Amino acid sequence: MRGEILFLSHRLPFPPDRGDKIRSHHVLKALARLAPVHVATFADDPADWDHEKELAALAASHCLLPRAKSLPRAALEALVLGVPVSLRAFHDPRLAAYVDRVLAHANIAVIFVFSGQMAQYVPDGFAGRVVTDLVDVDSAKFEAYAQDHKGLRRWMERREARLLAAEEARIAACSDASLLVSKAEADLLQARLPQPSSRVAAMGNGIDAQTFAPGTVEPEPRMRAAGFPRLVFTGQMDYAPNIAAVERAARQILPRAHEHFPEASLHIVGRNPTREVQALGRLEGVTVWGRVPDVRPFLAASDMALVPLSIARGVQNKVLEAMAMACPVVLTSGAATGIAAHDGVDFRVGDADEDLAEAIVHLATHADIRREMGMAARAWVCQRASWEAALSGLAGLCEGGCDV
Repeated sequence: MRGEILFLSHRLPFPPDRGDKIRSHHVLKALARLAPVHVATFADDPADWDHEKELAALAASHCLLPRAKSLPRAALEALVLGVPVSLRAFHDPRLAAYVDRVLAHANIAVIFVFSGQMAQYVPDGFAGRVVTDLVDVDSAKFEAYAQDHKGLRRWMERREARLLAAEEARIAACSDASLLVSKAEADLLQARLPQPSSRVAAMGNGIDAQTFAPGTVEPEPRMRAAGFPRLVFTGQMDYAPNIAAVERAARQILPRAHEHFPEASLHIVGRNPTREVQALGRLEGVTVWGRVPDVRPFLAASDMALVPLSIARGVQNKVLEAMAMACPVVLTSGAATGIAAHDGVDFRVGDADEDLAEAIVHLATHADIRREMGMAARAWVCQRASWEAALSGLAGLCEGGCDV
């Protein structure tokens, strides 16, 4: 393509070890194959700085800044300015100055915005193309949060939902393409816009099925020594929907499984577990592993993945990773959104606690069905969920040669 690309991301796309970073990592690598890419992004974990060299090797130039602004400060700024807290949390004059310099000195033909918080850095009047990957409809997420809280927190979450909905409408109007992680999520955004837009489309997630494959790693021996069936949940453990999911798994679903399999164990794998998540480790059969260098040994050691998300936006990488490892998955319909696999063949779907526990017991009882489901899940991922297929339309979107 003619010209260069400016990539704005709310988190450093390295390492690809959580849902949004996995997606941004693969998008960035695909963009770098099209043209030189300048990257403006934030580090929100001390370990991120170990990966700046990888970013520097890929990017034509980059600006990596620590995201040190506290949530209370961001909230205060947002209340004074009448804007979403999410935007102020990712506002930094130094990053804005870098954007200005790149636009002044480089031949930027495309600004690719990863996550709506970063659209604030796109200047009015930019003459090139703007492609925004919203990933999820964040305003709907905050509406769901508000339903579960009361008082000031509910008021703040309703406010955030309302202001983010207005920001999403602004982004959709100003972008040449607005991307969502699934058709369901794209349809949801369309339904919330003041006027439907022909420039809203779905761009799904993929999975590296060679890295996430049975037999590529040894099962985690400490987990393998735990009680059968071994259930695993992977994810960022300071993220509210994940916290609610493991609370539900540990307190509601696992005790029901214990009625049939008293030794059943739940393994919570993911960085930054909150105090409430760590406390679950005191419950019978529950182990909180926290940050691990590689989730694959834990998936390999599990008998099934349990993903009881009540609030789920877009495609869940944790589900695709488990499926790729031939690990049977028991999940809610929300967690299955955007994954066009077959219930009862490629995974088992249930929304009530009783149904999820029943699915666990059924799979634990029948080793042949468990094995067949894992193999079917692996085959589905290999055929339908590669990153190459997911990002095949990216060049056309950036070059303006095709419509969304």
